[in-house]
Amino acid sequence: MMKFTNFFKAFGILLAALVFIGLALSVAAQDVDVTTDIEDEEGVIELLESSGIQVFPLEDITESAPVLRNITPTSAQLEFISTIPVGCLLVYGETPEFGNASQSPDMSSAAITDHYPAMIGLEPETTYYYRMQGTDVNGNFYTSPVYSFTTPAESDEETANLLSAQRGAEVIAFSSNFGDQPIDGRWGANNAFDDDPNTAWSSNGDGNDAFVTVRLGQRSQINELAFWTRTMSNDTAQIFSFMVTTNDGTAYGPFELPDPDQPYTFAVDFEAETLRFDVVDSNGGNTGAVDIAAYGEALE
Repeated sequence: MMKFTNFFKAFGILLAALVFIGLALSVAAQDVDVTTDIEDEEGVIELLESSGIQVFPLEDITESAPVLRNITPTSAQLEFISTIPVGCLLVYGETPEFGNASQSPDMSSAAITDHYPAMIGLEPETTYYYRMQGTDVNGNFYTSPVYSFTTPAESDEETANLLSAQRGAEVIAFSSNFGDQPIDGRWGANNAFDDDPNTAWSSNGDGNDAFVTVRLGQRSQINELAFWTRTMSNDTAQIFSFMVTTNDGTAYGPFELPDPDQPYTFAVDFEAETLRFDVVDSNGGNTGAVDIAAYGEALE
């Protein structure tokens, strides 16, 4: 009984450390100004070590230089590959006290090596501080300094995506959202149409039965479709092909998605007021989309 008590006590200390202290990645930033070492963490490290938790620099388990990618006025994504499986947490905020936390979308109950946590809900032209933290399966704790970057200004240019809410489009039906979240939640269906590569729609285990329907702002001529499937490191959630059905019942496709690394575009020629996207083939699980778009011209 004492062993279990000590285990849960140590586990509680570790969880507290994961939430209230952080690690920063040695980020090779792209198109952003990165500032490092903004606060002294020696006291934090001493506290961890006094609790029996070993602390190491995160760079000790870095396979490739971490990069801050997909920076938009309201979001950014951190990409980091570790040499060993690690459970990581990215903490961020407008001050070094952070206030927000994010995990890689691949994180579940298992440690992983490919980490892509996103910072969402950011404000344009605002400086944010962030650091990443994690533990391996042996309970070793990895640390690194704090970093910062500034989001770009919001663009006044209207998006060309006819499925965007900015163009008056609205999601009117979907198979499910992961965790039964609301449509505008962390994995809600609205994320598939926000032109943001750092957000995604995830179904709640729908596999090949996943679908989402969008009503356009007005009837439009559609000349091109774009689709970017989500995926998970356990070889699930990836869509291999999909169909599109218009409001008059005409179906187009299937359209093939060779890999999940980028969006794929498809030339089409039809008019529509609504578009329903259905998964045809996938590797199952929480299928969904990083981004879905339709390009063409709104009709009078």
